[in-house]
Amino acid sequence: MQFRVLGSTGLKVSVIGIGTWQLGGEWGKTYSQTEADAIFDKGAELGINLIDTAECYGDHTSENFIGDYLARHDRSRWIVATKFGHQFHRFMDRTQLFSPADVRQQLEASLRALRVDTIDLYQFHSGEDAAFQNDELWSMLTEQKRAGKIRHLGVSILGKGSELQAREARQRGAEVLQVIYNRLDRRPEQTVFPHAKKDNLGILARVPLASGLLSGKYKPGSTWTAGDVRATFDRDKMERDLAEVERIATTEVLSGVPLSQWALAWCLQNPLVSSLIPGCKDPAQVEANARAADMKLQ
Repeated sequence: MQFRVLGSTGLKVSVIGIGTWQLGGEWGKTYSQTEADAIFDKGAELGINLIDTAECYGDHTSENFIGDYLARHDRSRWIVATKFGHQFHRFMDRTQLFSPADVRQQLEASLRALRVDTIDLYQFHSGEDAAFQNDELWSMLTEQKRAGKIRHLGVSILGKGSELQAREARQRGAEVLQVIYNRLDRRPEQTVFPHAKKDNLGILARVPLASGLLSGKYKPGSTWTAGDVRATFDRDKMERDLAEVERIATTEVLSGVPLSQWALAWCLQNPLVSSLIPGCKDPAQVEANARAADMKLQ
């Protein structure tokens, strides 16, 4: 496993992390603690040290899986990142809650679910600019850092992007930006990465396999069952993206190289990217993801 420093935090993170939205039950599968344990055990075996989750991956469901695991293993070997700003109700149904009082309650709920005294990275989660620019929110979070409940603050920028949040992150006290970044979506190279470079902000790249489209498993015409978040995506865009994936696989990926590993290694070509946080349904996918850490594209 390779490691990079996460911006100004000083944290040395594995270049491949473990994304855990799937543990909340919105990717077509319901998990047991035993299945979650197997994913984390494989990650530890391979040298992965970063877990990314959120309050709304289920009703703290993903956090609870992680917390149960951490309670039985060496907490100190893991860097745990979670997020705030949403209350889960049911499949793909959330309420945004970004007031200081609401976020304070979410923080305590996440600490309980994760069974930790301190969250290593606490991230503003896909909120609009108006919520992000609330000075009282960041003042409260700074107080919680002083109290020892948060080590570092970050911003998980909403999917449509926000250059404002990238530009103002440092002045709000954030040291990390989490963005959607993959071979199909390179927008952050223009809107986010220049600010990260200027302000020494770590970059966590989420959805590096484009929600599985860059896994090599799906072709134009593929469909997803109810209960899988991908079934809610715009169908026309999915078809265009799948056609582009076929072109990339034919013209850019070296013969014999698995597309998924190539796609992860492609993201890591950019030295501004500190770590990738792909989802993984089982230990085999954790292992496949980890192989990208040492892959050279040329």
